[in-house]
Amino acid sequence: MAKIIVADDELSMRQFLEILLKKEGHEVVCAADGEEALSRFQTEPCDLLISDIKMAKMDGLELLRRVKERNPNMSVVMITAYASPEDAIAAMKSGAYDYLTKPFKLEEIKAVIRNALGKTGGQAVEAPAGIFNDIVGHSARMLQIYNLIKQVGGTKTNVLISGESGTGKELVARAIHQMSPRAEKPFVTINCSAIPDSLMESELFGHVKGAFTGAVASKKGLFEIAHGGTVFLDEIGDLSSIIQVKLLRVIQEREFMRVGETETVSVDVRILAATNRDLEREIIQGRFREDLFFRLNVVHLHLPPLRERRDDIPLLAQYFLEKYSRELEKNVRSISSYALDALMNYNFPGNVRELENIIERSVALESSNIILPESLVLSEYKKEGEKKGVPSIHLTPAGLDLEKELSQLEKDLIQQALQLSNGVIKKAAELLHVSFRAMRWKLQKYNLREFTEQMKE
Repeated sequence: MAKIIVADDELSMRQFLEILLKKEGHEVVCAADGEEALSRFQTEPCDLLISDIKMAKMDGLELLRRVKERNPNMSVVMITAYASPEDAIAAMKSGAYDYLTKPFKLEEIKAVIRNALGKTGGQAVEAPAGIFNDIVGHSARMLQIYNLIKQVGGTKTNVLISGESGTGKELVARAIHQMSPRAEKPFVTINCSAIPDSLMESELFGHVKGAFTGAVASKKGLFEIAHGGTVFLDEIGDLSSIIQVKLLRVIQEREFMRVGETETVSVDVRILAATNRDLEREIIQGRFREDLFFRLNVVHLHLPPLRERRDDIPLLAQYFLEKYSRELEKNVRSISSYALDALMNYNFPGNVRELENIIERSVALESSNIILPESLVLSEYKKEGEKKGVPSIHLTPAGLDLEKELSQLEKDLIQQALQLSNGVIKKAAELLHVSFRAMRWKLQKYNLREFTEQMKE
């Protein structure tokens, strides 16, 4: 049970929230204005404050600021009947946990309160610094990601999550689901690159008995299983053109047909999709449908590679160290400064997933209570390429995606030019012998505009 202060100058809203919260098992204290709420907060310990923005004597934004001055960790949810982008931005900048517009749905406010208090449903749980819904990072780039997750979490909007392999796209999708009113409903993951084209339609939409050879019984598809919840389509760029058409219909009509059946099945799902490909280039080359892209890309959330958020490496390394010390029952407590320097100077082509594997291996093999540099197994050929300041590309018997590798090479060289020019775009363009206009297009293409701003800072 949590203790919650509700501040609203509208009696009916106070009564509504009081009844709702008490049914959820919480203790509720009501205040008719900001001054009364602040007085209650100063004299009675509480776990959550829910406040209207427009109130007499002291408005909600001033109450929020005063509360945060006294307790920066206090969770505050702002509500208003007069929504404006300015108020929302001011509330989030002042430290509000979330911002809701009246009238809100019952499940929406319940989900926000549950997440604000923590997953236990009891006393408020403060996550360790730098950890947000199992995502680890405290860099400026990651704090922006967390804010975006909060903003889109409570909506029904489809979200496209882009980023290189190993950057944590599925973790972000799960966080969005957990922040939504669908949190108690299924979260179904579909790896579009792992299912053969011949089986994909059946996996997504199900089939009836006898629909094809081997269909000995009827089977529900993953969309039907996820009804009421969220479908996460990982590596969406690998879908065949035929399945893209069928997926588009499901998004537009919210219904589909099982393989071998003529009747439609209605479904209520939110779709989150992820890709490590440049889907706009895939559209130009005829490999991805433009109409499907626009349906999926209502909100775009791009995850930066680990080499672009090096400030997070020490926190991530310590997080994985503690995790695998527990799991492997080892007494490895810290990482030596020399080992940490080696990690900070490594480019991590496999991103966070590679760092996790490196730390797990080091903990498993370490005989002392500290990780030393010789315990780290880093990719030697990649390190040699980094010493020369040029990304290294090697052709193996398994082959490679030439287009992807060349795009990465171009992006790395642009970043080097920006570093040499201290973020001045015109100078970076001159170093690469391209026009200023072409450089601006490439910065947009590779999501490097924030990178240039950080360089200037």
